[in-house]
Formats: sequence, C-alpha cells, structure tokens
Amino acid sequence: MSQTWTPFSFIVVNLARQIRPGEITFSGVNSTLPMLACLLARRAYDFHFTYINVAGGVEPLPRKVPHSSSDPAIVEGSPAIFANEDFYDLCARGGIDLVFLGCAQVDARGRTNVSAIGSWHDPRVRLPGGGGAAVMLPTAKRVATWRTEHSPRTLVETLDFVTAAGNMTTLVTPLAVFQREARTDARFALESWNPAVPLEEIVKRTGFRFDNEEGARATLPPTELERAALEGLDPHGDFAAELAA
Repeated sequence: MSQTWTPFSFIVVNLARQIRPGEITFSGVNSTLPMLACLLARRAYDFHFTYINVAGGVEPLPRKVPHSSSDPAIVEGSPAIFANEDFYDLCARGGIDLVFLGCAQVDARGRTNVSAIGSWHDPRVRLPGGGGAAVMLPTAKRVATWRTEHSPRTLVETLDFVTAAGNMTTLVTPLAVFQREARTDARFALESWNPAVPLEEIVKRTGFRFDNEEGARATLPPTELERAALEGLDPHGDFAAELAA
C-alpha cells in the first residue's frame, strides 16, 4: 500500500481507530468497511476488545474475509453465536460500547436517514428503513457512521427523514473525520482531514456547518501495522476496487 491515504484506507483505518481497549464492538448489516476495520484492529493494535457482528459471530477468526458483512463466513471461528435479539437486548441494556451503523444521510447532530430521499409521501428514493438503528443508535454508548461519498447531498443540514437519533459520536468519509459528544445536542466538530485535500474543499463539500474548523489537524498517516493489516485483509485490492468503482 502507498504511504499516502486512499479513500479505502482512510475510511477503514479511521473507523478502526475508534475502537478502544476492552470494549464490546458491533458491526451491522451492509457494513463491509466497519467489518474490515474491526478485523484490522484485531491485527494491528496491541489491546483486546470483543467483536460481535450482525451475522452472529462473537470474536470470529475467518480464514477468508467475505465481501458481505452478513455472510456466514464472518462467523467462522466464533466460540459463541448471537442471534439478532441477543445483540439488540445487550445494546438496550447498555452492554455495547461502540456500534458501527450506516446511513444514507447524516446531519450535524448525528441524526441519520435510511428511510426516504425527498418527501416521505412522494419520495424520489424509498430506502430500506432503519432496521436496528432506532434501537442501537440511542442505546449504544457510542455510534460511528461512514459515508463513501462526501457531498452536500449525504452530509446535510436538514434530513429528508429522521430515521434514528441518539449517541452518534463519529463520522468518517474519504476526506475527513468528525466527532461529537454522545448524549448531547452538540454538532459535529472536524477532528482531522485527509491531507491530500485542502481544508477549504472539506468546507465546500460538507452540507452542514461544523465546529472546530480552525483547531483541526491533518489526519495522522497509517502506521506500519495498520498498513500491513489492511494489506493482509485485502491482498489483491478487491475491496479497494469496489470502493473506487
């Protein structure tokens, strides 16, 4: 892998950097990049955390990384299996520290839309709906989301529909990492940005006003361990090519 960031490496590594020692971490459906982030963290960081995935795996050790985060292959090597109701119940009881949940739109206060683009009664696009987001976003201690497209149509000041709200703390795109405090009405603040992109471009391509523009820094480059782990997870560049496409 190049010493510089790619969109793929920027998202996966910066999602992995959200994981903390001793935490219980969950990745959801249609969450291939967070799945890779959790597997990367297992390889690159010298601390233990418990990884649970939507396919039911607990601490999985897959021989081959599947392209879908719901593929049964991601359960391989698990000492236990969680059903959907088990991890929803665990989260509702405050037992999950970090949840990775996707979205179609996200606003400055970490609310998400996965329901409809345009009017609810006459939408331009009808989306699949919230799934577990309405349960997990308000009950997990922290939630991280990501968008592969950093634009005013995905990072918005006003959502077309509020599917879920709660403890969103982190937003990662190919261009930037934003953070906000859970359980508050705080807006996202810019923590760091991809140094290949001018800061003015981040402002221009973000549809909501964010805090800390002056205090942000360039994102630290991937470490040797992070690079090696990502190369091991995507040796032929298949995942990276899917994101590029």
